[in-house]
Amino acid sequence: MKHSMLGLVRNETMKLLRRRRFLVVLLILAVLIPIFTYAQYRAVQTAQERLGTSDWRALLQQQIVDTQNRLASSRLPEEWRQFLKIRVQQQQYYLDHDINPNAPGGPSFARGFMDQAVSLFLPMMIVVLAVDLVSAEHSEGTIKLLLTRPVRRWEVLTSKLLTLILFVSLTVLAALIMAYLISGLVFGYSGWDLPVLTGFRIVGSELDTSGVFMVPQWQYLFMQYGLGWFVSVIVGIISLMVSVLVRSAAAGMGIMMAALISGTILTQMASSWESAKYLFVVNLQITDYLAGTLPPIKGMTLPFSLAVLSVWGAVALLVAYAVFIRRDVTS
Repeated sequence: MKHSMLGLVRNETMKLLRRRRFLVVLLILAVLIPIFTYAQYRAVQTAQERLGTSDWRALLQQQIVDTQNRLASSRLPEEWRQFLKIRVQQQQYYLDHDINPNAPGGPSFARGFMDQAVSLFLPMMIVVLAVDLVSAEHSEGTIKLLLTRPVRRWEVLTSKLLTLILFVSLTVLAALIMAYLISGLVFGYSGWDLPVLTGFRIVGSELDTSGVFMVPQWQYLFMQYGLGWFVSVIVGIISLMVSVLVRSAAAGMGIMMAALISGTILTQMASSWESAKYLFVVNLQITDYLAGTLPPIKGMTLPFSLAVLSVWGAVALLVAYAVFIRRDVTS
């Protein structure tokens, strides 16, 4: 059993590499990360030129003042008002404790990159990898050969799942390494031991700092990229289910892209639709809980989002296995 599963995983790995999906993902990262790095560099330069100083305390104080001016506007939606109030309280906490939340460096850029990538960019990269794992067998005409081999069907699908988890892990690791190496050319490679605050809690519309504690940035990155890996695995499993259900890779890609993009829109608009918190796409931004950002819907917490994503992943696996095992390939 072990030897046959290892052989199946090796076979699936060769197929995935032959389709060059992983190479496409690496190329996308290699092109976009330098663009993001330059954008952040320009943002820092612009802020410093506007204030005439590179002192992070003055820059952070100005951000607080700018946000308070926005809060004075009567046209500001209530959701945005709460979000900005929390951010001001957080920034003031950093200032009071003399900790630069935006200290330049490759590790800091990698942290910001995952915060921005976890809900849409990274899941899209995983969809590129996963969405044709089964449906490609239909388009290549190998599905009958695959399912009539002297290997149990559940073993075939398990080998695809294990291969997917392997490449999801490699993608998340590649994102971290490339974000660090490329941004380090501009911001430097130091900052692994910089202090980062976590443990912020949102109580109503106020920030609770009683449980805040300090961790070195390398430990924060480990937690953050671990959460990003978990999100990526769940998105990969759901994509695998879609690949089993839909025989066209293009259709599967369209379904998953539509779900992810609509999830981004829903996250911005779902505050008044409480039931939306049970959708997997609204729970992808789980790194925000580490940073203490206001959740899209009141009452959402890290354990809640992890539980919702786990249930979606488990159901997707059950559906994928049930359909794949019973599928008629004679038609």
